Amino acid sequence: MKILVTGGAGFIGSHLVDYLLNEGHSVVALDDLSLGRENNIAHNFSNGRFKFIKEDLLNIEKLYQIFEDENFDTVFHMAANSDIAQSHSNPNIDYERTFLTTYNTLLTMKKYCVKNLVFASTSAIYGDTSEKITEKYAPLFPVSHYGAAKLASEAFISSFAENYGLKIWITRFPNVVGERATHGVIFDFINRLKENPDKLIVLGNGMQYKPYLYVKDLVEAILFIWKNTNEKINFYNIGVESRTRVKEIAQMVIDEMHLSSVIEYTGGDRGWIGDVPEFNYNLDKIHALGWKAQTSSNEAVKKAIKYILDSHNN
Repeated sequence: MKILVTGGAGFIGSHLVDYLLNEGHSVVALDDLSLGRENNIAHNFSNGRFKFIKEDLLNIEKLYQIFEDENFDTVFHMAANSDIAQSHSNPNIDYERTFLTTYNTLLTMKKYCVKNLVFASTSAIYGDTSEKITEKYAPLFPVSHYGAAKLASEAFISSFAENYGLKIWITRFPNVVGERATHGVIFDFINRLKENPDKLIVLGNGMQYKPYLYVKDLVEAILFIWKNTNEKINFYNIGVESRTRVKEIAQMVIDEMHLSSVIEYTGGDRGWIGDVPEFNYNLDKIHALGWKAQTSSNEAVKKAIKYILDSHNN
């Protein structure tokens, strides 16, 4: 197939590009490099089935031209603002980078009759709940602008599927960690300890409890869903059955850096406004389809810590 990956130079998108190329597809990675990095995909530049286009999805006229030139079969829409805390002070970030990028992609798919969309959604659409969340959990009241923008995106994706005959795969991610990540709790802890090895300040009380999914498990799950489901709208939670507390991540980072730092908590049950202190997916639906994560939450965190430290040292 001829496939477009938006956000294709980003953390998740670049891994997806690798997998799609390995499976023999022709791939165009589109990225404005605001969060993505060219060196995430540079190893593919010599591949005749790969093309990188630096462009902003908010520039719809440029997007029209790309679709006209390339004749895509399928779009994997990975592009979004992935730094949830950042948009608290500026909600326009998620309105533009998470919602409008999706809407422009949908408009362009409609204009050029591209019928297949795989969408990167999020657990943040479900809001703040301690219940074990199934795909049909309701009501949906996101507490972050990111979650709200993804939920609005899902709504428009649904209406475009109904009105214009699109086939949709919606994949709802938890926290994702691993090679090529650019921010997040592990980055924060490592950077704070580099500044002050004696003390690590942790936002909240350290009891925040979430599943952390290894990025390569995630990409395999996305592709598994795409290949093995065939409804008009296919929607799945993707996750790992185990979870990790923030205080455990803090101690893993300290141990891996061979430090004896004191951990100091700022208090409260969450790290920032819009943070969800605890969530837990019900994964029965994707397990019944035939996919399970190979890497536990703690193992994924340890892999990510080692990768970031190795990257800093090289």
